[in-house]
Amino acid sequence: MDISQLDKIKTAWNELYPTPDANQKLEILLKELEIARNNNRFNPQPDGWYKDAVVYSLYVDFFAGTFHGLSDKLDHLKELGITCLWLLPILDSPMRDAGFDIRDYRNIRAELLGLPGGTDVEIKQKAFRDFLEEAHARGIRVIFDIAMNHTSEEHAWFVESRKGPDNPYRDYYIWNKDTNKYKETRLLFKGMCPSNWEKDGDYYFFHRFFEFQPDLNYKNPDVLIEISRILLFWLSQGLDGFRADAIPYIWKEDGTDCENLPQTHTIIKIFRAVIDYVRPNTLLLAEACQPPKEVVKYFGNGDECHAGYHFPLMPMIFKSLAVGDATPVHEVLDPSVTPEIDTENQWFMFLRLHDELTLEMVTPEDRAVIHGHYCKDPRWDFRVGEGISARLSELLDRDPHKISLANSIMLTLPGTPIIYYGDEFARLNDEAFYERFKLETGKDDTRYFVRGPLNWKQIDTELANPESLTTRVNATITDQLRVRGQWPVFGRGDCQWATIEISPREDHEKPLLAYFREMTGQRVLVINNLSAKAITIKAIDDHNTEFVNLFNGKSLETPFVLPPYGYLWLEA
Repeated sequence: MDISQLDKIKTAWNELYPTPDANQKLEILLKELEIARNNNRFNPQPDGWYKDAVVYSLYVDFFAGTFHGLSDKLDHLKELGITCLWLLPILDSPMRDAGFDIRDYRNIRAELLGLPGGTDVEIKQKAFRDFLEEAHARGIRVIFDIAMNHTSEEHAWFVESRKGPDNPYRDYYIWNKDTNKYKETRLLFKGMCPSNWEKDGDYYFFHRFFEFQPDLNYKNPDVLIEISRILLFWLSQGLDGFRADAIPYIWKEDGTDCENLPQTHTIIKIFRAVIDYVRPNTLLLAEACQPPKEVVKYFGNGDECHAGYHFPLMPMIFKSLAVGDATPVHEVLDPSVTPEIDTENQWFMFLRLHDELTLEMVTPEDRAVIHGHYCKDPRWDFRVGEGISARLSELLDRDPHKISLANSIMLTLPGTPIIYYGDEFARLNDEAFYERFKLETGKDDTRYFVRGPLNWKQIDTELANPESLTTRVNATITDQLRVRGQWPVFGRGDCQWATIEISPREDHEKPLLAYFREMTGQRVLVINNLSAKAITIKAIDDHNTEFVNLFNGKSLETPFVLPPYGYLWLEA
């Protein structure tokens, strides 16, 4: 018999906090959970809905100004083929790190709602609920970021905490008289932060990210309860899921690298049980920039996150495109690197997340190849060679064929795809936005190249020109998403590499990234030409001899020619 969610919480809680005082606090949380469940107005979501999703990632203000503007764009997003919105940080913040420095977890930034700063919180929450209803009416789910590892230094908890060792909120954060703890912890913002400790009066506080983002102290059970309450609050508003930001760093132990510790997984089990008890199948998405073998641990035994980003795959797609060879993608998806996952779980795929082409999860040799090929402007360098801050169209030479090919790969390999706002219009780096924020923040944070507002008038002008890069890329991506939406196999099917005979053929050359996607009742063959030359497909090692092009419904028999950077999606 399955253990109830409450029993799961009790078991995990006692592993972390085996004291009578902590048990009293747990009883309070369990009572609040019961109230939240009884008051829940929303039905459980369908099992595995996130497997069929196409996610669109955006900053509300940069995409549409306000939530009202975003509501006006929902029909556009639905027509594009989007079924889930990932709202990049929308909560109250001083905005020193694009909103990832949260000042109030229950309060949406007033300007995003088109409201004055002093507007009552409930009015803002009502406006957000209205937006959720608009999105849900169009079949679009909504998730957003919850930074669980840290807050802004302006958060009320930290304002109190820094008042002194005797303050009741002092233990919500990690303070020390010196910097002699957690010495093995790596610097995440290499080149921007010299240390994980920041001096404040006679003490230091610990931070994994910027010095204005102090880390929460989960050794204090009050912190876990507070974050659980925040999850419950947003469940009550109708949110469909949470992107759990920076979860590998949640628990700290001296003498370790403070990443992926067992206690972190115990905490995630509690969060998952809290969510499942109130509204099952609400998405918990792991933002863990770690090797796949570590990321899959955040799926637990079906009791942690539902899904996680496949961070190492993205740079290998770029490497394969750079060298015209499928080997890097083959190697990163080999079971020795990417373990099999349960049918409930899912990888989330992307070409660009909201920041940079991150190179944390590659070897120094691969980093040299990728950085050398794609960092075409020294200003794009991020974290001293560990990332490249540039828009997809800039990385791919503003070439519509390369851009379309890259999207073909992302949309057809196993996983749920994420499109970063503006990429469907071949948006370029925002030079002016970068320069402005460098002045305003005092940080040379090159990620601002890939942010900034969309100019819809300019987009409309470019879309009116059939030869523009904007039109060509937009037409292709719209067509790709139309087809993908008709074939659940792309989100749910198995993947097997295809063997194809080609001409011309050189020894050890693998210019085609080709694979079958298969599930009961559906079988598709995808062929991507990674090279700058046309390739003749002479034969396909398969029992079929005739294939049907998913884009135009026409039959195709070998031999046929695939143009440079061309691709085909075929019913097999």
